[in-house]
Amino acid sequence: MDRRGFLKTTLVAGTAALAGNQVQAQETRNPEEFVGILVDTTRCIGCRACEVACGEEHDLLVPDVINDGALEAQRTTSDKQWMVVNKHETEKGDVYVKRQCMHCYQAACATACPTIAMEKTKKGPVIWDGGKCLGCRFCMVSCPFDMPKFEYGSWNPKLQKCTMCFERLQAGQKPACVKACPTDTLIFGTRADNLEIARHRIYSHPDKYVHQIYGEHEVGGTGYIYLSAVPFDQIGFRTDLGNKPYPEYTKEFLYAVPMVLFGVPAFLLGLNALAGSSNSAEGEAFDPDREGGEG
Repeated sequence: MDRRGFLKTTLVAGTAALAGNQVQAQETRNPEEFVGILVDTTRCIGCRACEVACGEEHDLLVPDVINDGALEAQRTTSDKQWMVVNKHETEKGDVYVKRQCMHCYQAACATACPTIAMEKTKKGPVIWDGGKCLGCRFCMVSCPFDMPKFEYGSWNPKLQKCTMCFERLQAGQKPACVKACPTDTLIFGTRADNLEIARHRIYSHPDKYVHQIYGEHEVGGTGYIYLSAVPFDQIGFRTDLGNKPYPEYTKEFLYAVPMVLFGVPAFLLGLNALAGSSNSAEGEAFDPDREGGEG
């Protein structure tokens, strides 16, 4: 390899650093373009119609809401249920809360995914593409809300999580849970509109709501936002996450990894090739056969 070839090799390898653009692209998207769902927990009656609608829409578990007694225990989402409703005993009585993927503005799961199988779409929902997935499960360990779930018992496992009914959105329909809610607990719209509605409700009824919109700032903002009559730690929400987007904590590392993995080996390979060419040239200079020596 000559010097021109060496430089070409290292430059091509160096373009791998552009993988960091996935983080940068998430930073530059306009959050006002995103759609999301406002959950007003003061209106939820715990009917779990949203759970039934989600199960039917996505061919998942359809709960027997009359007889299963699920509200008597605290539940998490699973590979068979993308969303659950839990009952919380608070200072103002029982409060029912719907939980699912939060569809973060800068989604840690999407940033951690090395193949873009977990993707933050341009309209906001975070979706998963099984055709791109390596099964590394980095999305699971990176999610601050512990939402992606892996089908450990399947011969062809998938990552299961709420997609905000992305297929329905593409067809111009509302998410199934929103359509099924009988009390208008759930409002679907742009994130900007949802925030405006939430603020108006707080300002119009200051004694009814705590003066916080959960998801407005947490981890950089989320597609799902919540209103509550009691502090959010009383209804199962983490309040220790901070406002900084999780990808920001690892951004510099993510930019550096492609160069370390690809650029440095290519650089060393080029040096080795140059050294080999130099040694070969020196060997040719002292070859007695080629210099007309005896033999």
